[in-house]
Amino acid sequence: MPVRRTALPEWAIVRRRELGQRIAAARRAAGLSQETLGHRIGVERRTIQRYEAGARDPRYSDLLLIARALDTPLAELVRE
Repeated sequence: MPVRRTALPEWAIVRRRELGQRIAAARRAAGLSQETLGHRIGVERRTIQRYEAGARDPRYSDLLLIARALDTPLAELVRE
């Protein structure tokens, strides 16, 4: 996988963490474990863990699947 040549700006890092927090909150509200959510969208638990920690950006297609699995509008997950 290619390495980013420039570091992400701080605001982008903050937004990624906030997105992860919203995913985690919605998952807990739905009563799902990271393992179960990962199984529902076809990724490993570690991937969900990285999304929630803000260590990795979810792909758009994964965001769509996460929103559907959590019965949450996509706009709620990605809002500012």
